[in-house]
Amino acid sequence: MELHNLKPAKGSVKKDIRKGRGEGSKRGGTATRGHKGAKSRSGYSRTPGFEGGQMPLYRRVPKFGFTNINRVEYQAVNLDTLQKLIDDKKVKDVITFEDFVALGLVGKRELLKVLGRGEIKAPLTVYAHKFSKSAKEAIEAAGGKVELI
Repeated sequence: MELHNLKPAKGSVKKDIRKGRGEGSKRGGTATRGHKGAKSRSGYSRTPGFEGGQMPLYRRVPKFGFTNINRVEYQAVNLDTLQKLIDDKKVKDVITFEDFVALGLVGKRELLKVLGRGEIKAPLTVYAHKFSKSAKEAIEAAGGKVELI
């Protein structure tokens, strides 16, 4: 290493090029916008999906089906998940919605529905927004309680 081949570490020097500040800046004149046309003008903004005048993809593809704007989506938690929480000693005899959020099973703004996959052996009081019929029967059969929020 000698004085003539010293240079700063890669990525340490960031030099912003000031576009459109005269011919000496390498980017003078058109300021890399090219000559004429809408894109060279100030205030230009293109609509999303614009394809240069060609029929855009979102208009070429056929539309079908129906989206219900009133649909209510629930985050599902199954009985086998609850049994695993009991086995891992993360839950004792009551599990509330806040516990589900703390364990990362549900977001705090989501709705919770308990579904009946798997089986539950320990008596457990479960607080949720909704229960499937099979989950409700299984929890009550194990000696637990079902509480709607």
